[in-house]
Parts: sequence; structure tokens; C-alpha cells
Amino acid sequence: MRRAIDTLFGRLVVIVIGMLVLSHVAWFAIIRFERDNVQTRFAVEEAVFLVEAVRQHIANTPDQPLPPRVRLVAPDSPDVPRQPDENMPPPLQRFVEDLKDRLPDGTDVRLSEPGGPPSVWVHGAKDTGWVVVPVQPLRPPRSRDRMLVWLALIFSTAVLAALCGAWQLQYPLRSLAQAVARFGRGQPTPPVPERGPRELRQLTHGFNQMVREVSQTENDRAVMLAGVAHDLKTPLARLRLRAEMMDDAKMRDGVVRDVDSMAHIVDQFLVFAHDRPDGSEPVPVDEQCERIARAYRAVAPGAQPVRLNLEAGPAFALPAATLDRLLSNLLDNAHAYGAPPVVIETRRDAKGWVLSVSDHGKGIAPDDLIKASRPFVRLDPARGGSGHSGLGLAIVERLARRAGGECEIGNRAGGGLEVAMTFPFDIATRPVAERRAGPQHEERAL
Repeated sequence: MRRAIDTLFGRLVVIVIGMLVLSHVAWFAIIRFERDNVQTRFAVEEAVFLVEAVRQHIANTPDQPLPPRVRLVAPDSPDVPRQPDENMPPPLQRFVEDLKDRLPDGTDVRLSEPGGPPSVWVHGAKDTGWVVVPVQPLRPPRSRDRMLVWLALIFSTAVLAALCGAWQLQYPLRSLAQAVARFGRGQPTPPVPERGPRELRQLTHGFNQMVREVSQTENDRAVMLAGVAHDLKTPLARLRLRAEMMDDAKMRDGVVRDVDSMAHIVDQFLVFAHDRPDGSEPVPVDEQCERIARAYRAVAPGAQPVRLNLEAGPAFALPAATLDRLLSNLLDNAHAYGAPPVVIETRRDAKGWVLSVSDHGKGIAPDDLIKASRPFVRLDPARGGSGHSGLGLAIVERLARRAGGECEIGNRAGGGLEVAMTFPFDIATRPVAERRAGPQHEERAL
């Protein structure tokens, strides 16, 4: 099961959001702490200014009335608040300590009792009474902290910008990963646009150059095989014609068999060298398997009947020419090297449509399984024979990948070889024009 966290974009999103959350929480805590300190210092400076102003007013103009909320209280008045206790909130304790530091030594500082207007009581050594001045609340009640609103707005904007940046950063890498997957499956791989950071552009340039060189090598080999195979067809046809004119029946039959074997090898060369997409119409795989199994029994009457286990249904469809070539190569391989019964099976699993052909022979040695689909490899003596070029399974793998599927070769638990091909669910919905267009159409689509 694919998880979003496993992708580069998902991890970039988690890292970016995590860093933004951490930074915003840290800044929020710092700003709140500094705001409280600034508020306390401002309240201390304001209280010191008012106390000094009252003292100068008393000294210079004692007959003039004091401003509102500023008053003088006798030292023995019952209204004098009690000494601050240790359970006072930390902001108030810090306020009292800072105020004492700003006033002369020996000054007594007290706060008004809760429930009334906030005020500070100050009594110095030279004061005749308590000087009571108003003080602003250190933490005024608020219905909503504006800072949280601004932080949420800034955080949302930063997340959106970071997500756009992460998407732009991972998009070229995603295109390159898709191209690598196509190249690994043997499908046509158009050049990947070289964009993104410098290192990614260099990587993309190297990949495109590698694809061009590999494709050129494959094209050269295909042209060589096709040319040799095509040039051999004419002399083989003349050789067969001359063999048919021989008087000795035994020698004639032997030469004809050899010519047919050589012609079969030439046909395999041509099929392997053919690198164009199959543009034939898709047909239901289950129905085509039944027709091919009946035709195979008619062509080889002595062969054991082919067993069918078709459970995919009509939704599973493949191009007709590709399907015919796949089944004919696999049936020939099973009857030549395996043992009856040969079973053709179709089904649907979690990864896609599955088409498999298996026999009940000895199978292939585990060490040779990796070489089974390599071109021109014959696993003699267990799987040898005349008239075979070692291209049967290589052609099957190439055709399956060209159709968008994957081919897996392995031994059955009960004995025998099994070739299983898995195709994506949308294989039958691809337009015929898209398959015929081949690499050029796919390049324009990307």
C-alpha cells in the first residue's frame, strides 16, 4: 500500500510544516515573554515617574489639589495594604522588585488589595505618608489574542509557499523516476526535460544520454538481426524448393526439416528485431486463449490437450498480434522442453491482470532462471533442441514489457516452469492510436 509519507513530496511537506510549527511556537513564546517584560518595565517607569511627580508636587505646591486617583494616606491608616506574600503571581513579584530597585533604599512598596482599582503604595524614609498612585494592569483581560491570529495567518502563508516550493523541487525528480521505471521495463523512454537544481539537471542530462546510447545500440543490433534474417529468407526458400525436388524421400524429409528449423530461427530473429509498438485491435484474452488452444490441438494432433483456467473475464484485453505471439512462443516452449499438461491461466489480482502458461516438466535450475530470458541463451542440455535460437522467452519478455506489463519466470511448487505476465488494469483502455504512435506520441504527452 502506497503512503504519502513515502514520497519525496510527502517528506518535504512533513519537514517544512514541522520546522514552521517549531519556529512559530518558539517565536510566539519569545514574543509573549518579551512583551510581558516590556509591559512590566513600562509599568515600573510609569509608577516611578508618578511617585516622583507627587513628591515634587507636595514639596513645591502643597496647597494645590492632587490629580485624580493620586492621594496621600497616613502611615497608620487602616486602608494600608498588607505586606506582599510569597504566593503573589510572578509578574507582580517582578514588578515590586523592579520598582524597589528604581526607588531609594529603604522604600516600602505594596500593591492595592484585589478587587479595587490597581494602584501601588509607596512609603520612603522622607515621606510623611503613603503615596498612592495608579498603575496599569500588567495583564489586561483580552477577548482574543491578536498575536495568535497574525501568527496563524503568517503560518498559513508560509506553508502554502513552502508547499509550492517543495512541489517545484520534487516534480523534475518525479519525472525522472517515472522515466527510469519505463526504461527499466523496456518501454519507449522519451527525453526527460532538464530542469530543477543544477545537480538534478546534471543527473537528468546523464540519464538522457544513457538512454540515447542504449537505444542506438539496440537499434543497431535490431537492424543487423533484421538484415541478416531478411537476407536468409530468399536462399532458404530456394533451398527448400530444391529439397522438394529430391528423389530420395528420406533425405528430402531431413533437408526439409532442417530448412524449416532454419526458417523458424529466422522468424524468431525478425520478431526479436521488430521494435515497433503493436497497433492491432485489443481482443478479450480469455476468448483468444480458447481459440489458440483449439488451433494448437488442430495443428499438433499428437500433443496433449491444453488445459484452460480462465477467470479474468472480458475486461482483460490485449492487442491481438501481441497476444498471439506470446501464447504461441510459450506453448511451443512448454511442449518442446516441458511435459504435459500445459495450463493457460488468467486471473485478476491486486497488481493487475495476470496471464500465465505453465507445464509439468522438470523446470529450470534455480541458477539458470536469471539467464532464461536472455537473448540467444540456450540452457542445454536440459532445455536444448534443434531449430531453436534461444529467443523464445526473450521475445515473450520483450513483448510483455512493450505492452506495459511485467514478465516473471519461475518454477512451480509441484514441478515445471511457469511464465506469469502481469498487465495494469488500464491496458485495454489505451487507444489504438496511442499504441501505434509509439515513442513520439508518448514524448508529446509528457
